[in-house]
Amino acid sequence: MTDWQELDKQYYMQTIVRVPVTLVRGKGARVWDDKGKKYLDFVCGLAVNCLGHCHPVVTRAVAKQVKTLMQTSLWYYTIPMLQLSELLVKNSCMDRVFIANSGLEANEGAVKLARRYGKLKLNGAYEVITTMDSFHGRSLAMTAASGQPKMHEPFVPMPAGFINVANNDIEAIKSATTEKTCAVMLEPIQAEGGVNLPIDGFLTDVRAWCDSKGILLILDEVQTGIGRLGTLFGYMQYGIEPDIITLAKGLGGGMPIGALLAKEKAAVFTLGDHNATFGGNPVTCAAAYATLKYVIDNDIAGNAKTVGEYFMEKLLGLKEKYPFITDVRGRGLLIAVQFDSEIAQKVVLECLEKGLLVNKLKANAIRFIPPLIIGSKEVDEAIGILDKVFSGITG
Repeated sequence: MTDWQELDKQYYMQTIVRVPVTLVRGKGARVWDDKGKKYLDFVCGLAVNCLGHCHPVVTRAVAKQVKTLMQTSLWYYTIPMLQLSELLVKNSCMDRVFIANSGLEANEGAVKLARRYGKLKLNGAYEVITTMDSFHGRSLAMTAASGQPKMHEPFVPMPAGFINVANNDIEAIKSATTEKTCAVMLEPIQAEGGVNLPIDGFLTDVRAWCDSKGILLILDEVQTGIGRLGTLFGYMQYGIEPDIITLAKGLGGGMPIGALLAKEKAAVFTLGDHNATFGGNPVTCAAAYATLKYVIDNDIAGNAKTVGEYFMEKLLGLKEKYPFITDVRGRGLLIAVQFDSEIAQKVVLECLEKGLLVNKLKANAIRFIPPLIIGSKEVDEAIGILDKVFSGITG
């Protein structure tokens, strides 16, 4: 039998510490490795497989489109791209769409759009304010946008134009705002940064500040969008409307896609300003349209809310039982558990051994981002495994 993990060490750039398992098949909330072992997947491709692995509505859409038309470029109209764009606009507060290939590309496009807006409307303003512990992607520009100095250090000097300020601090945003500021860019809930929730009133205050200064509010909903928090989009929970939002991850139901959405006033790109060879790809758009329509038609966001609340309740029960759990936080099916010491990798590996995939968020925290179609049965199964793992740690 081929040792796939050895091949990885020999040929692939070593940019991440992988979990020692080679996955070969998935269905629903389950995956199987190359040795036939089955796992309950509470990572789901990093919040990507929102309908689970290989959901029939997605696989049918992909199979049909692959046999029909695979790639044209944006030089031509295609039906899946336009169907997806219409569905996104009609179910959000946005007016215009650009389809990209990833969350990174969507965020790059959002910043580029904000700079174009600054050039046209704000006397050339170009700076974007972001917050510490944010994560917006790993290109050079989005590394600079992400408020994580450890990401910056290997690649200095960072591209100019990004101001990182304290999270949940409206006064810090106000102090950083100058005549050079064109936008504030936030995640409704910081996902990669720790599942950090906004304090009451923060997003409302930021919206009001942006309005008062005539600058744009960009919400990075790459991870919080498409039902993850219990509403179709995260902004819907906070009583605000952004000027620009970015989407990816769950949008494609497993296929790689990103989207940049903007209100009419912010949609200032003109001919020649932006493009992407694979943007609006018919196959990925067909998958995304099928996924989004299923999410909307079957209230998958509502399921995420209900099951997420049940999961939180059960995790809080484990917190009461195990004192080394210091915090359980999240919303919908984006949840983190924090420990009083750096045991996250140990927890991940012991869960793996017992048939549960969870995500190491930080050295002292794990994250749960399961498919949005799970029910209480899968939650109970995961809680049972976690209970066994945690009891071993205390013992």
